[in-house]
Amino acid sequence: MSRASGRLTVLHLSDVHATAGGLLYDAVDGIERLRRVETYIRDAAITPEAIVVTGDLAQRGHRGAYPALRDAFARLADVAGVPVLTALGNHDDPVAARVLRGHGGGHHRVELVDDLRFVLLDSSPGELGDGQIAWLRRVLSVPHGVGTVVALHHAPLGSPMPALAEAGLRDAAAFLDAVEGTDVRAVLAGHFHHPLSATLRGIPISVGPSLAYHQVMDAGPDRVSGHDLAMFSLVHLLPDGLIVTNVGLDSPAPIFSSLLTR
Repeated sequence: MSRASGRLTVLHLSDVHATAGGLLYDAVDGIERLRRVETYIRDAAITPEAIVVTGDLAQRGHRGAYPALRDAFARLADVAGVPVLTALGNHDDPVAARVLRGHGGGHHRVELVDDLRFVLLDSSPGELGDGQIAWLRRVLSVPHGVGTVVALHHAPLGSPMPALAEAGLRDAAAFLDAVEGTDVRAVLAGHFHHPLSATLRGIPISVGPSLAYHQVMDAGPDRVSGHDLAMFSLVHLLPDGLIVTNVGLDSPAPIFSSLLTR
């Protein structure tokens, strides 16, 4: 694992929008893009502690996509040799998603990966609700190992895009009250289809880009528009901070290539 280099690595995917038959917008095959992540892991020889997928696993209305997602996540876990941890988004079907690993008994839970704790939350309604916030407080009242990573679909802040400025977690203040002053080292989210980083209440927030499509950032004040760009993030947890690197799945031909000399 990457802890041998002095940092913990989480491969952060989001917004797969897998479909059951046909392509999303006649262009995107979410399952195929998960296979391309497998190729990236092999080619780049990365060794993450875990893979986290922050929601919108399937496109709304595509209940039949979940068995294929289950199998794709299992393959991805096998290639990486680490667990794939998933949270639900607003497009996800909470009943059909129960076939996924870890979701049979509910959609918010704790996953322990060695001495790193992952808390997976269910913000699929757009908020967590009082019950889930109270559960989160109880979990975080006891520190764990080298700390906690919280993953959910809706970020506790808005996008700089005017059309998405109010699209963050509706009970963000209550969520931030619950995580402030705990051992949470990072909050991972999705939903916006563009990367965003922030620090709130002293906690790093990383909103990952989408595996399905990327927001057109100048689409206008009352419009969202997507272009065909598949991306994900590498999140490196350092003893005293966080590094996030956004990676595109497309690989244009290099204009040069040379051996690295040290």
